[in-house]
Amino acid sequence: MQKITPFLWFNNQAEEAAKFYCSIFKNSKITSGNPMTVTFELEGQKFIALNGGPQFKFTEAISFFVDCKTQEEVDYYWEKLLDGGKESQCGWLKDKYGMSWQIIPSILGKLIGDPDPAKSKRALNAMLQMKKIDIVKLKAAYDQK
Repeated sequence: MQKITPFLWFNNQAEEAAKFYCSIFKNSKITSGNPMTVTFELEGQKFIALNGGPQFKFTEAISFFVDCKTQEEVDYYWEKLLDGGKESQCGWLKDKYGMSWQIIPSILGKLIGDPDPAKSKRALNAMLQMKKIDIVKLKAAYDQK
């Protein structure tokens, strides 16, 4: 059993949000629900969503990081999670419920963590200019002479 479970406070859209997220992530399901809470899993990660009322809103202080192996994955999750939401910088977006997501290609860490400071700085600077991360542009900046 998972020891720590993210508990998400929604105004009154817990079930709607759970269904939305489950429609995006392939290995996902709603496991239980009642008028107050919905329990669901995304890629094996358990979540609980609460219809708690309008008192609290999501902020960027908490986000979900989606590790993407390819540009196709980046594009897919970006498009699906952005539907009705708002894009931000550096691979971040807010979905239509106000939840923040980071849609990040796995290679980004390798490029900006390169021991060659010139290469890593070029990759970092390229990323800072992007909203949705573009792997081809990152690699081009990284490889620039």
